[in-house]
Amino acid sequence: MMSFAQWGNALYSGEKSYKVIDNRRRFVAVTVTILVVSALIVAIFGLNRSIEFTGGSQFTVVGVADTSEKIARDVAAEQKLPGDIRVTSLGVDSMRVQAEALEPDAANSMREALASAYGVETTSVQYESIGPSWGKDVTYQAALSLVIFLALVSALMTIYFRSWTMSLSAMVALLHDVFVTVAFFALVRAEVSPATVIGFLTILGYSLYDTVVVFDKVRELTVDVWDQKRYTFGERVNLAVNQTMVRSINTSIVALLPVGAILFIGYYLLGAGTLIDISLALFVGMIAGTYSSIFIASTLLVVFEERRARTREHNALVERARERRAGRESVAENLAVSLTEDAPEGAITAGQRLPNRAQPSRKKKKR
Repeated sequence: MMSFAQWGNALYSGEKSYKVIDNRRRFVAVTVTILVVSALIVAIFGLNRSIEFTGGSQFTVVGVADTSEKIARDVAAEQKLPGDIRVTSLGVDSMRVQAEALEPDAANSMREALASAYGVETTSVQYESIGPSWGKDVTYQAALSLVIFLALVSALMTIYFRSWTMSLSAMVALLHDVFVTVAFFALVRAEVSPATVIGFLTILGYSLYDTVVVFDKVRELTVDVWDQKRYTFGERVNLAVNQTMVRSINTSIVALLPVGAILFIGYYLLGAGTLIDISLALFVGMIAGTYSSIFIASTLLVVFEERRARTREHNALVERARERRAGRESVAENLAVSLTEDAPEGAITAGQRLPNRAQPSRKKKKR
């Protein structure tokens, strides 16, 4: 069994190759299915938006000895707080309680009840009222940033690679990563906060970097593809994907390790908060980005290119050249077999040498 390094060298040299481009129609179908399913998940389940988006009241109790969520829920039930109550442990000695917007008197009563239940001073219970308008502004700014980002990246990639097909393929891969991450949050009911939105936008930069690495190798291997008749455009792209596969995997592992550590520390040690919101979005998005840069961006590139007349004509030339080479090789093989079969018994055929004892002996000169 070959090691990871040997596997990478075999992929780069072409000794070992995975037929990613040959199965491009399957990957495109899977991509479309993922996008549709992701949209359905978000439409059916919806996003679990944080209080910053919905508005409401938030109480933070610090310095508690018991971080049981039941205590806070019992207090909320006694105070008859309306709507859904969210209780979260923050670290080892803090609790957070979120509820719908409360009147000042009801908020003060809730503060005192929480302080009494957890055995802390009233000053240890922080209260803040959050309006939904702030969350709407964040959403608007995030959507605007996404549109501007995609527009600028599309233009820059078109100029850098001098290919609109590469730009379009990269954009579809980016949208795939965002859709998958958002659908994951909707499916597991993870809370979406402004920090999560920042994580969504950060995913775009990582995914774009991975795609550019693959496309840079594609450009290197396809710069003279139209000047030869041995390989099609898709075959050169497949070689580029195989040569960059190990690099993409290594980059993803190196990036996922610290993000996974932050996610673990944030969940088990610090409790829910900004660290989890960002790290969870990055963790899911990076995995989706690694997949999309290898199996989506590259396959879509070939699909788009094969719709162009230049690529179709070149592929046809390659196929005709291969048929001619195969025909010449077949004729040569048949001729060699025919000469061997038709030769009389004992006759020398092409490439055959008589043994030494059958060679004519040299006459000795008389002295």
